[in-house]
Amino acid sequence: MRVVIDTNIMVSAYLGGMLKKLIVAWKSGKFTLVVSDAVADEYREVLKRPKFKIEHTELDDFFALLLDRAEFVIPIETIDVIAEDPSDNKFIEAAIAGKAKLIISGDSHLLELKSFHDISIITAREFMAWLVGQ
Repeated sequence: MRVVIDTNIMVSAYLGGMLKKLIVAWKSGKFTLVVSDAVADEYREVLKRPKFKIEHTELDDFFALLLDRAEFVIPIETIDVIAEDPSDNKFIEAAIAGKAKLIISGDSHLLELKSFHDISIITAREFMAWLVGQ
């Protein structure tokens, strides 16, 4: 399964807790993480915030993993469906370019869409339930 993960979910997964299982599942090959440069840049920008107190070496390790295990795509289509927060459109663009079936998000603007073309937009909880069934 090809999946795009919104920044809020990726950051929560990286910081631990229940969502850490997402990273474990990705590392073990249960799904393919699809990212664009814009998505990866946002991951980096948010994880570097001082409030998270993440060491530079830890971030370097995470981004090395991202480069090694994620599939990077170059969106060729500009999407403008989320007027309230246009920066969220990058996740849909990456999903289209990477032929992803799911976008995992906690963002209300994305979740309100429920789907875009043949891409379902679901919560982390829904995705975790899917993972358990695999």
